[in-house]
Amino acid sequence: MMERFVEIGLAKRAVACRVRLLDDRAPLTCAAVWEALPLAGEVYHAKYARNEVYTLLPAFADGEPPLENPTITPIPGDLMYFSFTDTLLGTASYGYGSSAGHAGHSRVVDLALFYERNNLLLNADTGFVPGTVWGTVVDGLDRMAAAAHDLWRGGALGETLTFRRA
Repeated sequence: MMERFVEIGLAKRAVACRVRLLDDRAPLTCAAVWEALPLAGEVYHAKYARNEVYTLLPAFADGEPPLENPTITPIPGDLMYFSFTDTLLGTASYGYGSSAGHAGHSRVVDLALFYERNNLLLNADTGFVPGTVWGTVVDGLDRMAAAAHDLWRGGALGETLTFRRA
């Protein structure tokens, strides 16, 4: 299969990186994401997982992809796919309220970019949270990491995380 690429960006900060899809390791997840592109949503910086920026979207695949190429310890440049129930993310401890773009949907997809080391996907409410690694950054991780750090320090309000075919 020919390699496929996605561009992931932070719209307001005008920064992006190039990601190679891991079709050989997560074929069903890659297909689901690819078919749904372009995608965009409000960006969040992780509270618990450390060096992660992500967006929450209503489920977009016809059928939920199974867990493929799983990890709980993502490395810099990993793109991950998680699926949660709306009731899990609707608890007050997460602080999303109805602003996360998932209100009224039974499943919520979390598309995440990890930009630095020492991440552990452990949730105090539910334990370890494995996700699917579906892509790896091949260009621009340094720019995205700098922008993600600025997002952490300066705030995420008004920023959008975008995904499109490259």
